[in-house]
Amino acid sequence: MIELDFSKFDGLLPAIAQDAETGEVLMVAFMNEEAWNATLKTGTATYFSRSRNKLWVKGESSGHVQHVREIRVDCDNDTVLLKVDQVGGAACHLGYKSCFFRKIENGEAVTMGQLLFDPNEVYKK
Repeated sequence: MIELDFSKFDGLLPAIAQDAETGEVLMVAFMNEEAWNATLKTGTATYFSRSRNKLWVKGESSGHVQHVREIRVDCDNDTVLLKVDQVGGAACHLGYKSCFFRKIENGEAVTMGQLLFDPNEVYKK
């Protein structure tokens, strides 16, 4: 089994989630060793929430889970790429397919993605 280097970023690794079919980057999160092991064991993307300081199974409150189809690790063993099937079509907590739904044009952020769900309804805010 590969040994990931959790020593560089206070025990966290960047984890990129990519749509397994289209290659679109859906989101970037972080994993600690426990999240990494949970992802390997369950096949469902599990991250470490820095704001909540705990493990976070993607989709645990929205239902928009990520089923991992392939995992790649970079040459330094300190970044993970997850190729996933995104349930519900949206990875972004703001309701878009990708967290990268804005494009900068002439110094302005322009929305490029389509809103797929109302976050106030899904998260009952």
